[in-house]
Amino acid sequence: QVQLVESGGGLVQAGGSLRLSCTASGSIFSINAMTWYRQAPGKQRELVAKITAGGSTNYVDSVKGRFTISRDNSNNTIYLQMNSLKPEDTAVYYCNAEITPFSHKPYTYFSYWGQGTQVTVSS
Repeated sequence: QVQLVESGGGLVQAGGSLRLSCTASGSIFSINAMTWYRQAPGKQRELVAKITAGGSTNYVDSVKGRFTISRDNSNNTIYLQMNSLKPEDTAVYYCNAEITPFSHKPYTYFSYWGQGTQVTVSS
């Protein structure tokens, strides 16, 4: 029983900033990685930023230097600080987590998704 909840989306003008958050809760033994994805209308979902249990991060090229992913291990929360937003950043942003539940063996990971939060950037 694992749940991810995102928040922090909204409407902002180009050049502005938003901070998204995602909290994982439930019967969690460990979290291997957490990732932000986004999906614009008519487009495929793409990976935006990822952070692993070891703290390494990866970003899609289009957001490097503008977005920062971080984590708070004390409450199983990740954040996506989005600066210098562009209209092309407009999308629904989804949180994903690779999680081992308490009822499963180590290295058995399940993929969980949040409900998504809308980010709209006006020109």
